[in-house]
Amino acid sequence: MEQHHHSHSQEEHDHHEDHDHSGHDHGAMIEDFKLRFYISLFVTIPILLLSPMIQEFFGFSLTFPYDQYVLFGLATFVFFYGGWPFLTGAVDELKSRNPGMMTLIGLAIVVAYGYSSLVVFGWTGKNFFWELATLIDIMLLGHWIEMRSVMGASNALQELVKLMPNTAHRLTEDGKTEEVALNELHADDLVLVKPGEKIPVDGLITDGSSAIDESMLTGESVPVEKGKDDEVIGGAINKEGSLTIQVKNTGKDTYLSKVITLVEEAQNSKSRAQDLANRAAKWLFYLALGAGITTFIVWIALGFSFDVAIERMVTVMVITCPHALGLAAPLVVAVSTSLSAKQGLLIRNRTQFENARRIDAVIFDKTGTLTKGEFGVTNIIPANEQAEQDVLYWAASVEQNSEHPLAKGILEKAEDQEIALGKVEDFESITGQGLKGTIDGRSVKVMSPGYMDEQGYSYDQSAFTELSEEGKTVVFVLVDDQFIGMVALADMVRDSAKEAIAELKAKGIHSIMLTGDNEKVAHWVAKQLDIEEVYAEVMPDHKSDKVKEVQSSGRKVAMTGDGINDAPALATADVGIAIGSGTDVAVETADIVLVQSNPKDIVSVLSLSKNTYRKMVQNLWWATGYNIFAIPLAAGVLAPIGVVLSPAVGAVLMSLSTVVVAINAKLLKAD
Repeated sequence: MEQHHHSHSQEEHDHHEDHDHSGHDHGAMIEDFKLRFYISLFVTIPILLLSPMIQEFFGFSLTFPYDQYVLFGLATFVFFYGGWPFLTGAVDELKSRNPGMMTLIGLAIVVAYGYSSLVVFGWTGKNFFWELATLIDIMLLGHWIEMRSVMGASNALQELVKLMPNTAHRLTEDGKTEEVALNELHADDLVLVKPGEKIPVDGLITDGSSAIDESMLTGESVPVEKGKDDEVIGGAINKEGSLTIQVKNTGKDTYLSKVITLVEEAQNSKSRAQDLANRAAKWLFYLALGAGITTFIVWIALGFSFDVAIERMVTVMVITCPHALGLAAPLVVAVSTSLSAKQGLLIRNRTQFENARRIDAVIFDKTGTLTKGEFGVTNIIPANEQAEQDVLYWAASVEQNSEHPLAKGILEKAEDQEIALGKVEDFESITGQGLKGTIDGRSVKVMSPGYMDEQGYSYDQSAFTELSEEGKTVVFVLVDDQFIGMVALADMVRDSAKEAIAELKAKGIHSIMLTGDNEKVAHWVAKQLDIEEVYAEVMPDHKSDKVKEVQSSGRKVAMTGDGINDAPALATADVGIAIGSGTDVAVETADIVLVQSNPKDIVSVLSLSKNTYRKMVQNLWWATGYNIFAIPLAAGVLAPIGVVLSPAVGAVLMSLSTVVVAINAKLLKAD
């Protein structure tokens, strides 16, 4: 099983590699671009010094025998070594018939290199080696900045695999246990799971009972009490008692493996949306080709020599690939990434982050996102003339020794009210019913509604029903078998969630709640948060279907969640946002992670996305705007009146647009 998954994730990895600079190799790729940039930059210095055009422009002369061949050699090195990622990228883009940034850069450097090489070996004209080298340097720098500021792509599948324990305690026929690897388990084997351990496989309990925490897998907030003949899911955590489990599903058939498949499918189907700079590059590529060919035809038609027409064509094609374009998006990306990091937002997928500006509906998972995923006391209802304080004193005192999440909630409440607790003796946990212990010489029990009904106790049924309908968990406190009151607990709503939903509403963005919890709990939480659209009791594997359903009504959907059960939905949504305190899997599947686990940060994500996009559009205009002037001039529109754009002036214009782009990027604000 482990082995199978490892190779599985590796394929998954390679699959992402080609469009997401992904995974393990991400660091290596960043280093590769960095190295190529520095080495190419170093070699560019002599190229500039030896270029006749640069010497002419700055009015100095540096010549020696065969200097142009040395220049050719240095430029050839930069072309192949520095330009390699762009050349291979261009081939990939052309194969998939989708020219973009790589094809545009590829076209410019191939034309500049080819033409300049011909000039060195006797063709009349000027060489563009300096243009070639600086273009490659800047494009390498842009890619390096961009990759450095973007985290590696998703390792969600490895994270999912980690949730499964590697080994299990198999019971032998003589009743002993042996440690075996998961892939050695077969259906109907018996496995022992001790308290605190993860359940290794899907199966049936044949012996023992315990509270099982499935919240990571199913989103159900309360640990589920399970006993003989109940089903358990691999990856859930056994909280209290020892269990003997009969293996049902292993390997590919387990619930967790099915989730892995869902995540994989959703990730693979997420369109490889081209980002903005790429779309601009695509149009510039067509423009460069069109303008270049037109220029050549017109100059030939006007009776100029082939050499002159070719030089004009090359100038146009090289100029169409603006250096500033290579930095227009990466610089904004770098600034917005550092701004977002300061705000506790971790952007893992740039394209989806850019798309966040279009979001008009946000789907929230309930447990752990809108709520804290921790129980708190909401009501104490004393009976038989007891004071609230007393009910809390007895309940909290006996709960001191319990590991149960409900105990934590009761103890926190006692701490808030500064109640000094009594010492508990003879503590005993009665699985499925409650706890008992002796405090101050009196027998105290905290029991479930089932126990109360079995033993025929009378209590305020209408209050109990009302609390249960709000999805609260109610426990009953007995002292010396006398009923003294009930304590209601619920998963506490985050204050920040209320504010987030109010702010989203103000921006005209619709909030939806999606949860595996029951209807009543869901509606109680939704009412507190002012959410109108609620989908409750949604099975984990159907969450992604719900996301698709909302998308099919034409909405752009962001999904926010924290559990494994949310991973497929996070991968399916237009933008997946994970709460940082959630499981590694949710975090790895998401496009954006809220490090501080504050739902209000969703509002920041949306406004930062809008501002980032706006800056990028401005930058692309600055980067390509000079083309609008330079291309016609380079093509020779004003040649009849003696104005032909010399490549050197083109270079100055180009540097100016690069500087403007850099300054503009720095002006990006978070809100």
